[in-house]
Amino acid sequence: MPDALRQLNPSPRLLLGPGPSQIAPRVLQACATPLLGYLDSEYVQMMDDVQVLLREVFQTENEWTFCAPGTGMAGMEAALINVLEPGDEVLVCVAGVFGERMVNVAQRCGAKVTRVDAEWGTAVEPEQVRAALRSAKPKVVAIVHAETSTGVLQPLAEIGALAHEAGALFLVDCVTSLGGMPVGVDANGIDIAYSGTQKCLGAPPSLAPMTLGAAGVAAFQARKTPVQSFYLDMGQIWRYWGAERAYHQTGMINMTYALREALIMIHEEGLEARFARHRRNQQALIAGVEAMGLEPAVQDPALRLPSLTTLMIPEGINDAAVRGRLLSEYGIEIGGGLGKFAGKAWRVGLMGYASQRSSVMLLLAALGDLLKNERVDEGLAAAAAAYA
Repeated sequence: MPDALRQLNPSPRLLLGPGPSQIAPRVLQACATPLLGYLDSEYVQMMDDVQVLLREVFQTENEWTFCAPGTGMAGMEAALINVLEPGDEVLVCVAGVFGERMVNVAQRCGAKVTRVDAEWGTAVEPEQVRAALRSAKPKVVAIVHAETSTGVLQPLAEIGALAHEAGALFLVDCVTSLGGMPVGVDANGIDIAYSGTQKCLGAPPSLAPMTLGAAGVAAFQARKTPVQSFYLDMGQIWRYWGAERAYHQTGMINMTYALREALIMIHEEGLEARFARHRRNQQALIAGVEAMGLEPAVQDPALRLPSLTTLMIPEGINDAAVRGRLLSEYGIEIGGGLGKFAGKAWRVGLMGYASQRSSVMLLLAALGDLLKNERVDEGLAAAAAAYA
């Protein structure tokens, strides 16, 4: 019991893993402001503010833009279970762990799943989807925009067009892309998109931003069976976020404060400037690690996810030992590999507030030390040159 009563004093960390990401001081300060009731008029106005700001970052005019309670996985589940019913067909593009999870959730809905698979470290090709659609007749085509397990940024426009030509909804996971690179919900014809607050948006985990276009809303409203989850029923959630303001569940009050502040920071920076910052810092990181002899897992620069870089672990290096020492000696967190990359790759997140030149330089110096890399000076110089 004495240990359980110790004073809360988390160690300082630089979070450069796959999420959660570093939080700006003003966002943390917003978390600590006094509670309001979940239907207080001031809080309801903040919900309206969040909707306006989310439409900006999703790059959409969709009315149904709101937050589901929970992290990005709650967003995935909500997106799929609200439009899929038992017996429906869904085509899932799988290029990593989170595509696999889409398959899992869809199967739990009782849907018939057709898979289109890509090699780890590569994207799904439109021709693969076109070929699958010759025999499959899906209600939904689902894909991960930013595959957090591989560091691949998936091109969307052509696959979205193929989905619509086949009469299917286009459903996109934007958990690791929203706020760090263009999502273009309207431009890419995305009918349903979901994300999480804890990555490029720069807020604490606990909310799943979502947006549905007219076709997505119509598919939900045409259901013949109740949604299998009351808590994640979009109709119930929209009654709370929409004009009715009907009670569904207690709002995540302080987390909504934090998300609103993070979205205001994005608006102040400007989307194009923010996207350029994420890309610039990742390019500097890549230049630095390549100069040190490390190899990115994603070979095609056009497919590298700006917010998350996968690095192949050098031969003979103990994955857990290096990550452990990074944390204990430098206070820096990076992620280990998932799935086929477990023990073989590191995942480095440069998301939101943590996507800074100082993060890149500190990580390169720390890795150089721990790996006894004699080319660390070359790495730092290459990163600096990328900024110049």
